[in-house]
Amino acid sequence: MNQLWQSQLPLNHIKAIVPVGGGDVNEAFRIEADETDYFLLVQRHRSASFFAAEVEGLNLFEKADIIAPRVIDSGEIEGDAYLLLTYLDEGVSGSQQALGKLVANLHSEQQPEQQFGFDLPYEGGDISFDNSWTDSWIELFVEKRLDKLKDRLVQEGLWVDENVAQYDTVRNIIVKELENHNSKPSLLHGDLWGGNYMFLTDGTPALFDPAPLYGDREFDIGITSVFEGFTQAFYDAYDKHYPLSDGAEVRLEFYRLYLLMVHLVKFGDMYAGSVDRSMRNILNQ
Repeated sequence: MNQLWQSQLPLNHIKAIVPVGGGDVNEAFRIEADETDYFLLVQRHRSASFFAAEVEGLNLFEKADIIAPRVIDSGEIEGDAYLLLTYLDEGVSGSQQALGKLVANLHSEQQPEQQFGFDLPYEGGDISFDNSWTDSWIELFVEKRLDKLKDRLVQEGLWVDENVAQYDTVRNIIVKELENHNSKPSLLHGDLWGGNYMFLTDGTPALFDPAPLYGDREFDIGITSVFEGFTQAFYDAYDKHYPLSDGAEVRLEFYRLYLLMVHLVKFGDMYAGSVDRSMRNILNQ
C-alpha cells in the first residue's frame, strides 16, 4: 500500500498500517490513527460496490444491537474498493451460550414485508448471487443459489452428467421439503462459519464479515455445522431463545450442501467427496 493510496483514507495522523489476516477474499490491515485503531479491508481492482452489501448488513446489525464492527467509511481509492471499520480487540475465550443468544437475537429481526432477499447482491471473490426480493424462499435459495452453483460446477468441469442427475434428484427432495416448511425471512449473517465470529477481551461474542440477506434462519444454522467452531452449548442456547421447528435436522443438510458446493467452486476437487456425501445424506434421509 503506497503513500499516495494511504493519504486518501479519511483518517488523520496515521501512525501505522499493519497487515493482518482477513480471510481468503480481502486484504486486511490494522491502522493506528488519531489515537484509535481501525480495521481496513481492501479488494483490489473492484469498485466501491463490492462492499456495499456488507456495509448495509453491518448497519442493520448496529440498529438491531448486534455486536459487530461499526462502519466508519467505504469507497474506492485508485480503482480499489475499501471498507474502514472500528477495530475489535479479540480475547482468548468466551461463552458459546452467549453466542447462541446473540445469533438468536439476530434471527429475531424479520423483514417487515415478509420478503426474502436483500437490496444488494452477494459479491464474492469467486461467485456472486442475485438477492432480488421475492416472496419465495425456494426461489431465492434453490433457483438463485443452488442452481447457479450447479451451473458453475458444470462450467468448471467439476461435475459431469452423473453429478447433475444426482443433483436433480436431491433438488426435488429439497423443493418438496421446503414447500412443506413455513420459512420466514430473518436477518441472516449469510456466512456464519467459525471464522466469522470472535470473543472480545471481556468474553463478549461479536459477529463480522456478513454476507447479509433475509432468509430462512436454518440457512445460518446449517452453515455453522459444516466446520468446527460451534459447540453443543451454542445450539442449546440458540434453541432456548428461538427454538427451531420440527424437521430442522433434515433441512439443515440442505444448507450444508450449499456451503460445500460453494467451496467446491472455490477450491476444486478437494471438496468433491464432501459434496457427494452431503447429497447422499439428503437422498438417504
